[in-house]
Amino acid sequence: MQYGRPCVARRDFSTITQKILSWYKKNRRDLPWRRTKDPYHIWISEIMLQQTQVDTVIPFYERFLSKFPTVQTLAAARLDRVLKAWENMGYYARARHLHAAAKQIVQECEGKIPDRTETLLRLPGIGRYTAGAILSIAFGKPVPVVDANVRRVLSRIFALQEPVNNAQVQQRIWRLAEKLVPARSAGHFNQGLMDLGAMVCTPRAPACRACPLKKECLACQRNLQDMIPPSRKRRPVPHKDVTAGIIRNGNGQVLIVQRPAEGLLGGLWKWPGGIRENGENLKASLRRTVLEEMGVRIQVGRLMTTVDHAYTHFRITLHVFECRLKNGEPQTLTCRKWRWAAVQRLNRFAFSKADRAIIQALTAEKREKDGMNIKETK
Repeated sequence: MQYGRPCVARRDFSTITQKILSWYKKNRRDLPWRRTKDPYHIWISEIMLQQTQVDTVIPFYERFLSKFPTVQTLAAARLDRVLKAWENMGYYARARHLHAAAKQIVQECEGKIPDRTETLLRLPGIGRYTAGAILSIAFGKPVPVVDANVRRVLSRIFALQEPVNNAQVQQRIWRLAEKLVPARSAGHFNQGLMDLGAMVCTPRAPACRACPLKKECLACQRNLQDMIPPSRKRRPVPHKDVTAGIIRNGNGQVLIVQRPAEGLLGGLWKWPGGIRENGENLKASLRRTVLEEMGVRIQVGRLMTTVDHAYTHFRITLHVFECRLKNGEPQTLTCRKWRWAAVQRLNRFAFSKADRAIIQALTAEKREKDGMNIKETK
């Protein structure tokens, strides 16, 4: 493996650490979770920051804490309410894990966020990175953190020329981070390393001239900063056709179903339907998936709209049809719950982004019909 020449002298590590601390003191970003030492608030922010950009997280963080200000209030809340508060953030497993972990903290830890690595790692949704962030930032413990920003910064400083998703390279980076983290101010150091990656040592066109570590960085010395870490080959993104049915009852309410608790978008509400199989036409797919999901037979009408949406590892086109029940009473076969809901009340439920696009179409349709009815009565 091409690791480059390591900084073997202890003073080299000390120099890097001190320069990051000094740079962070002058350049730290003013973020709401940095204005507190409350371990609960820091835990919430770290979970939200997984897979989500800082600017997106800030309003969600503030709204979430206004609804669930303590671990006890989060633990006592219904999962539906937690998922609704998380709506639009994506990666909903994070919200489910937060809720489950809060219950575990209340039941097993007297409602206090643990300050030990092994206890934190037993909580749902907490891995080595999140545990390190909580311990160093909230409790001041000399524990490293390694996220995407840190991996990039350390790969460049030490000229690690293997892909960062390589298991041995990841272990190497964690060992380097452990050597760099100071006994004191560990939280500031870890946040400084992450800020440096976000603000200076960026994935493309890093601002090496503004970097406090340009003299220590082997990649900069060797003009390798644009090649480290090496980029990974992107795999083709698969596409799936998904069908959904808008099924109404005599009162004009629409039928919605809740997804199983686990899996993609677990616990969110959706429209009856599912993934089209190869060689299956869209209407046949919708009839089959609704029957499997709820045990009812439907008549599929006109195509109402289509929605394109991209997830992390695949894309979908959601085909939405007007439908009516032919026979049978809805059951919870593969769904968690079902219910009839008025269109104007759909915003009370947590839906995925693609499913919310359908709500917007239904709401616009209802406004148009209401407007026409008003004109007819004049």
